[in-house]
Amino acid sequence: MSRSAHPAGPRYADVLPEGHYAAPPADLNALDPRVWARTVARDADGVVTVGGIKVTELAEEFGTPAYFLDEDDFRARCRAWRDAFTDADVFYAGKAFLSRAVVRWLHEEDLNLDVCSEGELATALSAGMPAERIALHGNNKSTQEITRAIEAGVGRIVLDSFQEIVRVARIAERLGKRQRVLIRVTVGVEAHTHEFIATAHEDQKFGLALAGGQAAEAVRRALKLDGLELVGIHSHIGSQIFDTSGFEVAAHRVVGLLKDVRDEHGVELPEIDLGGGLGIAYTSDDDPREPREIAVSLREIVTRECAAAGLAVPRLSVEPGRAIAGPTTFTLYEVGTVKDLPGLRTYVSVDGGMSDNIRTALYDAEYSVALVSRTSTAEPMLSRVVGKHCESGDIVVRDAFLPADLAPGDLLAVPATGAYCRSMASNYNHALRPPVVAVRDGQARVIVRRETEDDLLRLDVG
Repeated sequence: MSRSAHPAGPRYADVLPEGHYAAPPADLNALDPRVWARTVARDADGVVTVGGIKVTELAEEFGTPAYFLDEDDFRARCRAWRDAFTDADVFYAGKAFLSRAVVRWLHEEDLNLDVCSEGELATALSAGMPAERIALHGNNKSTQEITRAIEAGVGRIVLDSFQEIVRVARIAERLGKRQRVLIRVTVGVEAHTHEFIATAHEDQKFGLALAGGQAAEAVRRALKLDGLELVGIHSHIGSQIFDTSGFEVAAHRVVGLLKDVRDEHGVELPEIDLGGGLGIAYTSDDDPREPREIAVSLREIVTRECAAAGLAVPRLSVEPGRAIAGPTTFTLYEVGTVKDLPGLRTYVSVDGGMSDNIRTALYDAEYSVALVSRTSTAEPMLSRVVGKHCESGDIVVRDAFLPADLAPGDLLAVPATGAYCRSMASNYNHALRPPVVAVRDGQARVIVRRETEDDLLRLDVG
């Protein structure tokens, strides 16, 4: 779909021709189960509920904007990935959303955890995740981060540069340890995803390229250092991926590297980590695959490639983050103003915005939205849901159909906001970041509290 150019950037001030949009849904009150968390439904009064609690009651108790997380859904998705990969390792990608409650759920559901900063590591350790079930990622890990990880006993560190190979080895030797590591390689596969979140092509900051022999040289250096135990190769090809064809090409190239390592060094590395990036349904047009289907496909790919190379099948690891957290949460907003632009669209302003969901502005991400405090039989109106920040690009849902009788005080919910929205939330315009509230079996509890003015001012030392 083409977009008009504008000096301030694509999509900044576009007005698409009438008729460009698909027809509105037949029922504006319907909730697509592919998009919404599993316990979300409308009750007999037309009010949306989650975990058996009305959103109107949640808004009254916890305020808006707020993220509401369906704990049963989160745990069920953890189990689905764990059960699908019974002979592999599942590492939840903590960057999607991490809190101490989430860490405890992961531990209870027998998942491992990826972290990519000292703060994420601290959160994991403080909530009781066994260090041996933690992997540390990052393209520029500090000496302090590496030291803390090795002292804690993390199970894996994913090496991302020649300098880091030496840095991790020296710190491990100084601490009298031998650290298990993987080398992250860029395999030249660009998944069908947004340019800013495609990570396997060579022209980017992550990993060591297969092309030109960087990855092979990294293996040579790692195998020579006493402080390192090289256990495998890591590859990540992008985000919001709906098929495994890209993984097939990546696995072929990674297995080719494993074959070269065996032939040159007489060593068969025992692990392959194919990363994450599997997509979720943000709208009804998205069609994500189930974990079991993904597991079967990835297992077949790796087994076939290893057989062709004459290698034993290594242990497989995957890293779902968005695929677990994303669908479990919706963001609840209150409508503040409704501004009709005749012949164009209606702007619906809510009490949050880019401070609680930057993804629309950053990635052109598409979301669904629904009126959840009541039902409506009004005609659909083409709407743009926008925030309250001082930016024209402060857009939550770019294009959606909402009932024409929408009014200030109504509650809107945007589903599939469990991944990256709270993680990337900011204090832009000195907004206070919303709480995360877990809902289960008719009970709601805050797992990340709403920021207060005291929180905001505490860091401002004057």
